[in-house]
Amino acid sequence: MGSVDLRTRTRRMLLGLHRRAREFRMVAKALVHKDHPVLAHVIPTRRCNIACAYCNEYDHVSSPVPIGVLKSRTDDLARLGVSIITLSGGEPMLHPQLDDLIAHIRSRGIIAGLITNGYLLGPDRIRRLNDAGLEYLQISIDNVEPDETSMKSLRVLDRKLEMLAEHADFDVNINSVVGSGIPNPSDAYTVAKRAFDLGFTSTIGVIHDGDGQLQPLSPTERRVYEQVKAFSKRGYSRLTFFQDNLVNGKANQWSCRAGARYLYICEDGLVHYCSQQRGTPGIPLANYGVEHIQRSYHTPKGCAPTCTVSCVHKASAVDFWRDPHGPVRTSRQGLATVVAE
Repeated sequence: MGSVDLRTRTRRMLLGLHRRAREFRMVAKALVHKDHPVLAHVIPTRRCNIACAYCNEYDHVSSPVPIGVLKSRTDDLARLGVSIITLSGGEPMLHPQLDDLIAHIRSRGIIAGLITNGYLLGPDRIRRLNDAGLEYLQISIDNVEPDETSMKSLRVLDRKLEMLAEHADFDVNINSVVGSGIPNPSDAYTVAKRAFDLGFTSTIGVIHDGDGQLQPLSPTERRVYEQVKAFSKRGYSRLTFFQDNLVNGKANQWSCRAGARYLYICEDGLVHYCSQQRGTPGIPLANYGVEHIQRSYHTPKGCAPTCTVSCVHKASAVDFWRDPHGPVRTSRQGLATVVAE
């Protein structure tokens, strides 16, 4: 890996300070007003170039969403007052006009993020992401060596991480995982240590089932989880209190704000609570308004107590002080009611 000169380090430091200032404004806005989304996940293509056994969010045949449609969806999210748009998939880097979309997100004053498997990264591609204005990138690395569960391994992606360390002007987070389907829990520590050594932030995710629910962690998995947490830095994006409860077998008593503070926009342009609750509410983004945000904000979700979908927890965290959070009682329909404390 080539060295990073003083001029590059200075530029990255200034860009980082600008990102921190925008994050502060985002949090301040969310604390003052609750009728707008904090984070939206947008799917530019469902297609992926690999196949992870635990993933239910990809196929190998879907065409990319036309760039004009994606820009229109960005404009709709700007109308709703969203603070962050993260592009996900599938594999979003398979979209041929991804850079154009990122630039459009930034032109609307929205923070631009990207979740990728990292396979398509290279020096030129990273520089193009810099030029487009990308601010955050996350790669999940599931193991040290590829296996039948996942090809997102450190051995395959390590050179890509070195390229990011050398060329990326945006923040990079490496997410390691423990839980269902991961045969070697200690790999998560190895991945997190490598991320830390390269100067990246590191988080750990708990693999969920097809409904976004926790599979109980073994004592070994819990130990690795605590070790990896030691690499995590403080900040809004590092909120892990909900996972701390889950890995210790405790349900979370919280009010999920999916459909309000967090929106999942599928390739068809429909708004869903999250990737694991596709179909609800299933309203076209173009028709989504403040009344839908307000309704979803107060709608209890029966899946909330053992939910592991971290982005929803984090987007909901800005309102933990605002409204009471009581125990959740699930109904036969899978909805829930909040029981007053």
